[in-house]
Amino acid sequence: MEKILQGETLGLLGLCRNGTPYVVPMTYGYSNGKILLHCALKGKKLEYLRANPNVCFTLGWQSGTIIRHPQGAQCNANHDSVICYGMARIIDDINERCKVLNTFNHCLQPDAKEIRPDEVLNCLAIEIMIHKMTGRQQRKGIEHTYWEYNFKLNK
Repeated sequence: MEKILQGETLGLLGLCRNGTPYVVPMTYGYSNGKILLHCALKGKKLEYLRANPNVCFTLGWQSGTIIRHPQGAQCNANHDSVICYGMARIIDDINERCKVLNTFNHCLQPDAKEIRPDEVLNCLAIEIMIHKMTGRQQRKGIEHTYWEYNFKLNK
C-alpha cells in the first residue's frame, strides 16, 4: 500500500461536516505514515476540517483497458487502490509548517530547494495521521488481493 502512496501525487480527500460530505482532489506527499497536504489560508476544506478532523484519503489507478465481458460474467480490470483513514491537523505554527512543507516538496521533487519560514506565510500545511489503511489489487485472472493495516497511535 505504501508503494502505491509513494508512486502517486494526486488523491481525493474526503471530509464531512454536519452530515454533508465533501471530497476534493489534492496533490499530496506521503512520509512516515503521514499524508501531507498544502492549501490556501481560507476555504471550504478548512471549514470542514475545523468542524470534523476525521478524514478519509483515497487514490487508485487502473492499467490497461476495460475488456467487454458477457452479461453477468465477472468484470476484470487491472487496478490498485488505497484508502487511508485518519485524523487531520492544520499546521498553524510557522516553523512546523515550514518543516512539513519542505517534506511535502521533497516527496514531489526530491531535489527541491529548502523553503524558509518567511516563504510559507501565505499557505497552510495539513498533516493526516493515518490510523487505518486498506488496499486492493486486482489483476486479470487472479483473485483480488486485499490488505488492511491498523497503525499504533502515539498518544
